[in-house]
Amino acid sequence: MTHTLLAFLGACTLIALSPGPSSVLIIRHSLRSRRSGFLAVLGNETGVFIWGLAAAFGLTGLLAASQLAYDIMRIVGAVVLIGFGIQAIRSARRDGLTGFATAEADGEANAKPEPGSGRRAYRAALTLNLANPKAAVFAMSFLPQFVPHGAPQLPTMVALAAIWAVYEIGYYSLYVWFVGRMRTLLSRAKVRRRLEQTSGGIMVALGIRMAAES
Repeated sequence: MTHTLLAFLGACTLIALSPGPSSVLIIRHSLRSRRSGFLAVLGNETGVFIWGLAAAFGLTGLLAASQLAYDIMRIVGAVVLIGFGIQAIRSARRDGLTGFATAEADGEANAKPEPGSGRRAYRAALTLNLANPKAAVFAMSFLPQFVPHGAPQLPTMVALAAIWAVYEIGYYSLYVWFVGRMRTLLSRAKVRRRLEQTSGGIMVALGIRMAAES
């Protein structure tokens, strides 16, 4: 069991290392504040755990078996992703006049997140994860590989889904921590605007790619 768990955590690390829309969204919210970044991480991992539960109960198999259901969810996910990307680009154009305030004094930047930004970060990350059909199908194919022979499948897969989510909370929290450590640089108006534009462009591109995939 220990060997299986280590192999599972190694696979989780490789998955987390792969860049994707969730990583971009977490970094973007981390630019606003650490709280927003951590809540974005929690929102994303809530989605991971939900898809893990769905896979354990066989519900994601229905999505994989129905091309129509998969395509509908794929288009919805693409629209959500493009919407977040456009939102980031518009935020960059506003140059921080809304959504957050930035002040620079003595070479240090102090960001003041607007009220409710943490809740919005959580909802955005959760929505993005749940709108991604690839996450559902991947959970269905990924988790069963690590169920030991003879172990009860349902409780083992639920436990693996929980471990997966908790492990990624720790991993993505490093992103939030790193952005926080770089706050003096990243909070400069020009740098933050450029990062918002870049993250927005990446999300729009990923959304278009998702919509175009068969």
